[in-house]
Amino acid sequence: MAGKRRPYLLPEPLTCSPEKIKNGISMPLVEEYIRKHEARLPRYNYLENLYKGFHDIYKQPEKEEWKPDWRLVVNFPWYITNMFMGYGYGIPIKTTHPDDNMMEAISTFEKNNEIADHDYELLKKACIFGHSWEYFYQDENTQTKVTICSPKELFVVYDDTMKSRALFAVRYGHHGMDSDHPGEKFGEVLTKGLIEPFDCGVKKDPYENPYGYIPCVEYRLNEERIGLFEETSGLTEVFNHTIGEKANDVDAFADAYLAVLGCELSDDGYYKLRDERLINLYGTENAKDVLVQFLQKPTADGTQENLLNRLERLIFHISMVANISDENFGSSSSGVSLSYKLLAMGNMASGFDRKIKKSIKKRYKIFCSLSTNVSDKNAWTGIEIKTTRNVPKNILEEAQTAQALEGTVSKETQLSVLSIVNSATDEIKKMEDEQKKLLDDTVTRRMFGADADEE
Repeated sequence: MAGKRRPYLLPEPLTCSPEKIKNGISMPLVEEYIRKHEARLPRYNYLENLYKGFHDIYKQPEKEEWKPDWRLVVNFPWYITNMFMGYGYGIPIKTTHPDDNMMEAISTFEKNNEIADHDYELLKKACIFGHSWEYFYQDENTQTKVTICSPKELFVVYDDTMKSRALFAVRYGHHGMDSDHPGEKFGEVLTKGLIEPFDCGVKKDPYENPYGYIPCVEYRLNEERIGLFEETSGLTEVFNHTIGEKANDVDAFADAYLAVLGCELSDDGYYKLRDERLINLYGTENAKDVLVQFLQKPTADGTQENLLNRLERLIFHISMVANISDENFGSSSSGVSLSYKLLAMGNMASGFDRKIKKSIKKRYKIFCSLSTNVSDKNAWTGIEIKTTRNVPKNILEEAQTAQALEGTVSKETQLSVLSIVNSATDEIKKMEDEQKKLLDDTVTRRMFGADADEE
């Protein structure tokens, strides 16, 4: 298999001069940016196919009919994505607010949108494509709803100044989706004030955007919008090719030719060799001159195994995702040892956390823009967002650490070491309530006797 260059360029933000839209966003301008966006679809399709297991190994030219031609896919992109998502966001993201009314509004919004599952799928798309979009709309009951948009169907155009502010967004599709012959485009142009539908190159009647913001939020895996497994795509393709050729070698060995030298076989003798696996040669004066053996091509088993092992190590090394299934990972590792093994993945998740929190803040900024949701449009500034790593916990180690901190740090810090404690503040309050109840019971028994509790 000849080496190939990466079949796409990384996406740069689409930009536009504010002067070009000061008199409105024309349909020719929208179509111009749709064409620019469509030039990026090969990358998105390639990454999506990698995740789903439709790798380029299936597109290679077929070999001659008499040769074995196995096409094997080891789907590292799927494993890497789901392992990272389970580690970083398998435990749902928690959103809190000090104001009870705001917290109730958030809880209602999250319940109506099944936000735990929504967030997981939204972030998974960001891992696959490098970024993803959350789209806002009001349903028939005037409730604020969010849905996930792939970067294949939605894009934002930013101004070309240092501020890089969003000017407008376009969400579009095709009538009669066909990758070879797509139908006419339809969709909508999203601005802060209006939502303008269009169909077949013609704008329809616009309607008011109720939020006062462009109703979509971008979630980025990183600033460059590079996918989680994107940098290992070439390694994955070579791994697939190598393991496929290894399977072909096994087939070739099983179908090796039998060479009979020094003796002529009759047709009947040929069929006995093939069907009955029996060799009985005679009629020659010197039997030692007859040689019967299989023809075998040279094997590269050792070289192939070394290459496969190195490719696998590089794939996990470059992706920064731990290979938990590796027998050398160690199920009996101490907490500190396990932390070091997960350090690279944890660092990447921490970087993603910062992007996520920024985007979730914007989510609730849009949510708070409607008086039907909350009374204070600035309430979103008080939101606290917490992510929790989904890792095995050694409760005994944590308890010993917490015990060793007694008298050295505050009770809240001491309890925060324990993973079984969701909120150190709430736990302290529970402990105080229990202590107060125990003290009250003791006083009651001393004043009224041991049977006072039974009355």
